[in-house]
Amino acid sequence: MAKEKQHIPPFTFIDLFAGLGGFHQALSALGGRCLFASELKEDLQHLYSLNFPNVVIKGDITKVDIEKDIPHHDVLCGGFPCQPFSKAGNQEGFNDAQGRGNMFDYIMKIVHHHRPKFVFLENVANLKTHDEGNTWKVIEKKLKDAEYLVYESILSPHEFGYPQHRKRIYIVAIREDLRMPEYKFPEPNNAVCDIHTVIDEADTNIQMIKQETRHQLDIWEEFLHHVTESGHTVGGFPIWTMEFGATYNFEGKKPKLQSVAELNGKRGKFGQIIKGLTIEECLAQLPVYAQPNKREKEGETEFPDWKKKYIRLNRQFYEDNKTWLKPWMNKIKDWQNSHIKFEWNCGKAVEFTLEDKLIQFRASGIRVKLATFAPALNLVGTQIPILPWIEGTPRKGSKDACRGRYLSVKEAAALQGMDNIRFGSDEFQLSNTRIYEALGNAVNVQIVRLIAEKFLSYE
Repeated sequence: MAKEKQHIPPFTFIDLFAGLGGFHQALSALGGRCLFASELKEDLQHLYSLNFPNVVIKGDITKVDIEKDIPHHDVLCGGFPCQPFSKAGNQEGFNDAQGRGNMFDYIMKIVHHHRPKFVFLENVANLKTHDEGNTWKVIEKKLKDAEYLVYESILSPHEFGYPQHRKRIYIVAIREDLRMPEYKFPEPNNAVCDIHTVIDEADTNIQMIKQETRHQLDIWEEFLHHVTESGHTVGGFPIWTMEFGATYNFEGKKPKLQSVAELNGKRGKFGQIIKGLTIEECLAQLPVYAQPNKREKEGETEFPDWKKKYIRLNRQFYEDNKTWLKPWMNKIKDWQNSHIKFEWNCGKAVEFTLEDKLIQFRASGIRVKLATFAPALNLVGTQIPILPWIEGTPRKGSKDACRGRYLSVKEAAALQGMDNIRFGSDEFQLSNTRIYEALGNAVNVQIVRLIAEKFLSYE
């Protein structure tokens, strides 16, 4: 049986659903030569050609002539569309209405025709459990039926000392007739992560947060100060401030199934007394998460257990702290819903302050994490992590704050291992919003390289 060796022989690869070229950067660094690339979006095609000028790149993979356009290659790489399987999407999988779930079939057409030695794919971690595991079973079976040995693992950069928490499933398929030893993914070394290794405080291509955002962070900093002074803690459940002072009945049947008489006189959001002539008027006075919504399961008569748990915990937190919470609540009542919810993801053994943490403004609330590693870069540009401790100079005439800025494009690229990528030239430039979106959809170069190095080093 072949043994693992130290050097990697010359090899060729193709880069499907190429995006920013994460696979290209990783495999070319190992000595590989890219023969073909495919990317649907035209702006990313331009960018790919700018960074890798010697590669033929095509658009829609479904319109590519597999025999004429795609050369024979050793490795097929592809971060095939993840939205159909993502928890952030509709999780439609192979039934995705836009056809993205069927892109795997085009991968298999190329596999059957060119018979590459290796197939190397990446997707969201949820792919493994989507549709109760049936989606993964289909993918695995198709690769095995094509006479490939199939291996998969869910890995994140932070497990190897790279400061980003980004769990993804990686699939390595090896042609059976190569008779290679059993493939084993790199073992996480759990090295210490430090976000400061990618932060450049001298970076000038930055966006300071708005004065309003700074004000909101200061008010939540005040909240944490009161928590500390009172001898209490946060963490373990999200802070839902609308629940403070509420007394409406949330056990048993949902509020929408209760009568006007049952709701009237109770206290709704921020402890305000509910007064209404109709059920609709009464429900509008409840916290948003207690009102009817489109995501409710048909026939569900009670709140799910997790929601009831969080309501109980928030009501208890209010009772324990209402002496200082009552006046503090007046400062946030007029904020939009997502800004009055707070998620402390830092544990209880750290100082309760925002100034040395990473912060994201998300639909689910203001999320706070330790600055040891960043959350996964998100396709939503508004969720770019905030570095609240960094000072800067506001743009003239702007409403920017003088302290606190967003993670820069350069830093976001470094998190993905794309330190040297160019995002434009004198003739063409990707907007910052588009860059963040593309980075959020990219593969992590460091992890891809670690995985590929192992299977390429077999004889």
